[in-house]
Amino acid sequence: MTKDLDTLATALYVKIDDHLTAFPHLAPRRPRVGIKPALSDAELVTLAVMSALLGFTSERRWLRYAREHLAGMFPRLPRQPGYNKRLRAASPLVITMIEVLGRDTSLWSDDVWVVDSTPVECGRSRETTRRSALAGWAEYGYCASHSRFFWGLRLHLVCTLGGLPVAFALTGAKADERTTLLGMLDAAGDLVARHPGQTIIADKHYYGRAFEHALTSSGLRLLRKARKGEPARAGTELFKPLRQTIESINQTLKGQLDLERHGGRTPAGVVVRVSVRVLALTAAIWHNDKTAQPTARSLTAYDH
Repeated sequence: MTKDLDTLATALYVKIDDHLTAFPHLAPRRPRVGIKPALSDAELVTLAVMSALLGFTSERRWLRYAREHLAGMFPRLPRQPGYNKRLRAASPLVITMIEVLGRDTSLWSDDVWVVDSTPVECGRSRETTRRSALAGWAEYGYCASHSRFFWGLRLHLVCTLGGLPVAFALTGAKADERTTLLGMLDAAGDLVARHPGQTIIADKHYYGRAFEHALTSSGLRLLRKARKGEPARAGTELFKPLRQTIESINQTLKGQLDLERHGGRTPAGVVVRVSVRVLALTAAIWHNDKTAQPTARSLTAYDH
């Protein structure tokens, strides 16, 4: 493990622990009477983020590695079933910390957002689609960017141009991207109110008078490529190079954080595994921003 990752892990642990001290209701509920866990909730989430940054897709392999190489930082680790159960229970904390870290960066005030969705494959065999606990939520979909069909979910992301996740959602593969975006912005509380006049860059699938009216009513400006048969839209030539930003962010999640190798077999398992990867990206950007690194979204210092 590199010194940079050790520093990031320490800073992240302190940030989570301080937030739990200020807002104890975010901690997973436990019986009043019982054995206190040897691994704190802040340590648990930090451990999960480290596993994503280091490229571990198996919890058993990760815990074996941690026992051998990270005993100084985490002297008492649970077994895999206990680790998995506690991590799923900590899902609300993981999601909360994504916003907490994001708001604590200079990138949060960016006046341009990019939005898109990317496949999160959950199975390939026909038998899996029938027997999986994800059946009914996961479904068949098509990814036009890579010209492939898949069975699973879609991760919808709203990010700054620097790659910082602002909002995200997991839906079925066929969910309407426009409806999902409006739902994400509505569920994000005061996010839109704190960013008046924000510009959103999207692809041509984010269209429709009612959809654009809803964004405009919220004080948001939509930039997208004109669809076939539509007149040319103002500003198209300006955001073409920026449109690739969201593809690059998706590739970071898939290529470096193994988004599609999440290993989740239940809705709760998929949600926390995907959320941890979004938190890992956010934590790296947060730490790079605080330490004035030249590239905020670079994970190179933390992935080995």
